[in-house]
Amino acid sequence: MAGWVGNIEETTLDNETFRTVVFTGAHAQLTVMNLEPGEEIGWEAHPDLDQFLRIEEGRGRVEMGPTQDRIDEKHDLEDDSAVVVPAGNWHNVVNTGTGPLKLYSLYAPPEHPAGTVHATKAEADAAEHAET
Repeated sequence: MAGWVGNIEETTLDNETFRTVVFTGAHAQLTVMNLEPGEEIGWEAHPDLDQFLRIEEGRGRVEMGPTQDRIDEKHDLEDDSAVVVPAGNWHNVVNTGTGPLKLYSLYAPPEHPAGTVHATKAEADAAEHAET
């Protein structure tokens, strides 16, 4: 595949997995995510990549800061909200709503192996621990 062309809103809303990699290029990656009520991505920092997130459906909160112990920003999220997380910033997204939080994320450069599908957060956490 030379690239990816599709309806990103439909692809995101149709996703039922915690994380699915939709496309991986040499310098960027597109993933879709589905967080259940109360579920979170988990605290993380990507030292060498920038991340863009867009909420297609649901309500959530993003928290960001220079270290995991120093969170300077908290923002409520809803449909059509977007977040840019610069490399090195700690961040977490939490579903604060009563229904699924559907979002997509662009990583530059890619973060996950091409074709990755994590059905649940537990599966994603296990895969990430196996990589380290």
